[in-house]
Amino acid sequence: MARIGAPPETHYTLPPDFAAALGQCVANLGWLEEIIKRAIYALERARLADDLTEEELQSWLTRMGAIADDSMGTLIEQLDAAMRRYPGLRDRNRITDRLYEIRQHRNLLCHASWRPTEDKLRWHPAFVNTRGEVQRQPLGVPDLNAISEATVEMGVRVMRVMRATGVPGYWAGDDEA
Repeated sequence: MARIGAPPETHYTLPPDFAAALGQCVANLGWLEEIIKRAIYALERARLADDLTEEELQSWLTRMGAIADDSMGTLIEQLDAAMRRYPGLRDRNRITDRLYEIRQHRNLLCHASWRPTEDKLRWHPAFVNTRGEVQRQPLGVPDLNAISEATVEMGVRVMRVMRATGVPGYWAGDDEA
């Protein structure tokens, strides 16, 4: 079988503008995950009874702490379930559907190996998703900027959900400032 392109052990250094845009995308995706966790906390906290025993409260806090290690897909499922249980929230399906779309970008951007293309402004992410689909489209800085912008917009929408509860979305490290 003939090899097309460079061998897989060839390392490529991304151009600074592309690397910066990719890094910002990844940072925005991390921020979105934190916002989802905060929203889950707020939605679940708003539903708790005021007369919980210390043991019940600790059990709930332990469960909330466990979401720290959850994958983005699991976080989206938990957020969807929490939004479903909270009365009066609109756009739950649109938020959930859009988060799943963004999750696909997250998996691609965080796990791809990058290869140059004939177009010096675009790079090919060598990536196969869990369904066996190969990423065929190369990406450029404008694509990464669009993904970044969409990610931040979704984070703001999820933050609005969190704020609708009236409960601050606490998260690990908040008390260390």
